Amino acid sequence: MSPPSDIGAPDIWAIVPIKELDGAKQRLASLLTPAQRRALIEVMMGEVLEAVAGAKRLAGILVVTLDPQATVLGRRLGARIVIDGAREGHTGSVTAGLRLLAGEGRGGMMTVPADIPAATADEFDAVLAAHRPGPSFTISPAHDDLGSNAVICSPPDSVPLRFGDNSYFPHLDAARRSGIEPTILRQPGIAMDIDHPVDLAAFLRLPQSAGTRTRAFLEEIGVPGMLMEKGL
Repeated sequence: MSPPSDIGAPDIWAIVPIKELDGAKQRLASLLTPAQRRALIEVMMGEVLEAVAGAKRLAGILVVTLDPQATVLGRRLGARIVIDGAREGHTGSVTAGLRLLAGEGRGGMMTVPADIPAATADEFDAVLAAHRPGPSFTISPAHDDLGSNAVICSPPDSVPLRFGDNSYFPHLDAARRSGIEPTILRQPGIAMDIDHPVDLAAFLRLPQSAGTRTRAFLEEIGVPGMLMEKGL
């Protein structure tokens, strides 16, 4: 990971929750086999962690996981591995990570999911650059304005977080209830999370997906043709 920049908010750590890979991405079961779904999340996870590790404005990375492969990859990229909260869902994993960072007196945290493979280090740095001195809250939403795909809080526990299929506007409300006017910055790669077959179609249409290992994998297993058969 690159050393933190001397500009922008200091001492912000990334939290990346990764649940155990077996049985991942059940909502793609109508299109992909269990083996294909596992392979897909492996590829996406790798691209996201590499992009996070390449961000210049981060002080460090926490990967909250019990999955052996995610643990190996995280350690190879210099991340700290946290197991507390790893089986408590996305919200529980992030909460465990931010409590750890808050207890250490860190300046802030940025959390991102492991299924936004078109995200880049430059996008993460742009969101971090937009983040104001604390107490502050910055968000980069999903393409459908439902999910919260990158969230930054300074200090780490400044805003109560709850992730799910419809978390973006509730997070804006939570920040305002905490006395913080949220900063919103949209980024096309960060916005493109992959949960449903329609998301795969949108990802393949996204210019930023070109050159990603995720796109190469999807093409290799014939996903464009599968989507055409389903009218997507």
